[in-house]
Amino acid sequence: MKLTRQSEDCNIPCAHQRLNPSEAMEVAGSWKEVFEGSEVGSSTLTLAPLLADTASVRRSQPILITPNRMKGGESLSSSVPSIPNPFPELCSPSQSPVLIGSVPPLSSDKHLIKVYGEDSYSRSLWISPGATTREVCHMLVQTAHCSDQENWALIELHPTLGLERCLEDHELVLEVQATWSIKGDTKLQFRKNYAKYEFFRKPVLFFPESMISDSADVTKGMTSSELIQNLLRSGTCPEIQGFLHVREPSRKAWKRVYFFLRRSGLYSSTKGSSKEPRHLQYVADLENLNVYTVVNSHKLYGAPSDFTFCIKPSRDHIRAQDLKLLSAENEQTRTCWTSAFRLFKYGKQLQCNYQLSKSAPQRLDVAKHTDVKSESEASLVAMDFSGKAGGRVIQNPSEAQSAEREEGQAWRRREALRCSLPNQNSGARPSSIHRTQPWFHGGVSRKEAQRLIEEQGLVDGMFLIRESQQHAQCFVLSLCCKLKTKHYLVIPCEEGERKYYTMDDGITLFIDLLQLVEFHQINKGILPVCLKHPCVCVAL
Repeated sequence: MKLTRQSEDCNIPCAHQRLNPSEAMEVAGSWKEVFEGSEVGSSTLTLAPLLADTASVRRSQPILITPNRMKGGESLSSSVPSIPNPFPELCSPSQSPVLIGSVPPLSSDKHLIKVYGEDSYSRSLWISPGATTREVCHMLVQTAHCSDQENWALIELHPTLGLERCLEDHELVLEVQATWSIKGDTKLQFRKNYAKYEFFRKPVLFFPESMISDSADVTKGMTSSELIQNLLRSGTCPEIQGFLHVREPSRKAWKRVYFFLRRSGLYSSTKGSSKEPRHLQYVADLENLNVYTVVNSHKLYGAPSDFTFCIKPSRDHIRAQDLKLLSAENEQTRTCWTSAFRLFKYGKQLQCNYQLSKSAPQRLDVAKHTDVKSESEASLVAMDFSGKAGGRVIQNPSEAQSAEREEGQAWRRREALRCSLPNQNSGARPSSIHRTQPWFHGGVSRKEAQRLIEEQGLVDGMFLIRESQQHAQCFVLSLCCKLKTKHYLVIPCEEGERKYYTMDDGITLFIDLLQLVEFHQINKGILPVCLKHPCVCVAL
């Protein structure tokens, strides 16, 4: 139907449409109705406008709708609580570390933070202003259903600047986040960090004798173990000294300078390695700075090595021009400096954090075996079907754990036997049980494997297994030992029409990669250390 404007007034009703006077609408002027395939006739449609066309209404602007609308003569109660936004990420700018557009719970002082996993997905958490890093990690362990409670950490990441720092367990998360710029890309990441307190276990590896000052003070002749014990017992700090490359602020050049780290701060020598007061230059105060490791420093800043770290004031926003970039010659030197900064700044607080990290899993285990069980766990029971009278419920917890282990070992034997039976496809069908294990990372590259191990802590025994990119049907065991990552080729071989895996030219054979890992968790074999910490990635 087409409506065309007609100059004269007409009042002939339409033959095919009946209008209800109560639903009629008025239109200014007259209209001519044109129907295809029929004669032209004119009619008048009386239309009542939905809204009076007055000068006070602007159709290009939205109309305000009051929250309490009338419905059936009764108004909705104004006491209905406001509903928080369940998707605050959608209301925030892209890559913004601060969540906006969300309504906090009524009568609550909690704040909303966003934490990322290693899969680049995030999870939002309501935390109190006094929430520490340890408490936030515990919340994430529970919500992400992590299999273990140990060695989790929050990492402060600055992707654009290539900086990252592991938050101390006692730090307040909201205070750390308050120093960020809203327009920046700073974020928190939840991942494993086995090296957070490793210097308490192996101080000699982290503090070599050559970097401890042998000057004529109370710490002269102190060994690495005595350094840690003396620092935590009496608060007396020896000097850490050594050469570092420093980037000059006004130029892109790097200069080799001798530095001294004392309780009073960081100093540099203007004349070689001289300690005379007239040659010492004050660089930074330990109480008001944070230490960050620099990722890909050679590409971003032209550093002479990739073992770079930086220091910056802890209360200021991070800007590239405010960073004091320092580059070490190797990983051990960088680890020594960054660990010394942490010890000199926090002292005994780090020892308390270390003791709490060791006792926390025990308390969680005790709670787990009491009344703290989820409904899904409470609905599952262990059964024994070995008797002739049918199944029975295993009441003894130790007997249930033993039955679980036996069932798992029996399943592994059946799976290994099935995959190793001689048949037409036995040579081309290896066991795939390793693909379900957390230490298997598929076809990641050598460089990516080294990055994963470095991120989760360069501690002895950290390992992962990946597919070889150069040798077909082979695997590579990447293992950390003495702050270095080494790679061992795992080769498939056949013996007696069965497929095995070996790392020592067939001297020791394994039916699958899982047996290889379990063997080397107890025996070193050809490896420098036993496998201890699997490199795992958590998804939030």
